[in-house]
Amino acid sequence: MAQPQLPTVPSEGNLSRYLQEIRKFPMLEQNEEYMLAKRWREDNDTEAAHKLVTSHLRLVAKIAMGYRGYGLPLSELISEGNVGMMQAVKRFDPERGFRLATYAMWWIRAAIQEYILHSWSLVKMGTTAAQKKLFFNLRKLKGQMQAIDEGDLNPEQVETISERLNVPENDVINMNRRLGSPDHSLNAPLRQDGDGEWQDWLVDDGENQESRLADSEEMTQRRQLLQEAMGALNERERHILNERRLKENPTTLEDLSQEYGISRERVRQIEVRAFEKLQKAMRNAAKEGRLQNAPQAEAQQAAR
Repeated sequence: MAQPQLPTVPSEGNLSRYLQEIRKFPMLEQNEEYMLAKRWREDNDTEAAHKLVTSHLRLVAKIAMGYRGYGLPLSELISEGNVGMMQAVKRFDPERGFRLATYAMWWIRAAIQEYILHSWSLVKMGTTAAQKKLFFNLRKLKGQMQAIDEGDLNPEQVETISERLNVPENDVINMNRRLGSPDHSLNAPLRQDGDGEWQDWLVDDGENQESRLADSEEMTQRRQLLQEAMGALNERERHILNERRLKENPTTLEDLSQEYGISRERVRQIEVRAFEKLQKAMRNAAKEGRLQNAPQAEAQQAAR
């Protein structure tokens, strides 16, 4: 048997007809609601679930109307609220002793609020519980202070809201400015004649992909060139050159002279000779083409 369907939420122009239609569904007595919930919970009776949902569609519409101040179509808010209502029926336990409406209102509000947070702005408005609380209570508190259309809040108003909602004052200021500045499309024309868009003026100062790839390939070549050239040195030359030229914090001549039992001047001579041998080996490798198009200048740079 096909599952019963909910009334379709129409566009804004036909909402009055939808509201009239949902009034046809009768309110349930407590005992009737209990029996229907039992049938759904124990027997998976979809007809019982349908009656539970439709009897509360007026509650959904009423709650949704309380969120009309966020610039979203009421029909969409009602649709999201209906989803929350169905989730409430799915999880409702009649044995706990309270009415479905008391339980469902939290699911309805949660569904609508989540939809608003994701749809009101392309930029995520709030991720923490405190930010969500601020988002959905700021307008109401501003209305109580008669500060809806005043732009930035004065310090006293910011302090009052911060204390009432237990959020930082800076969060109050930022949220108020964010709510007062709706998103604008980057494709919006710069002028009325439609010539040019805002995105045409956005410049990425970062390095482009081609440059990053070229730099990466160049660095790889230099490392390969250096590794191959190091093979021309003996073990002591490689060690001294690495300690003196390739380490971030070079080892002192004194420490190396003590390690090898030779004078500091002798260590310096070995370092210079090893570096000259390394440069020569890298130039030869570049000339012989053992690496792709590695120019001689790059070979020298890699050894510096």
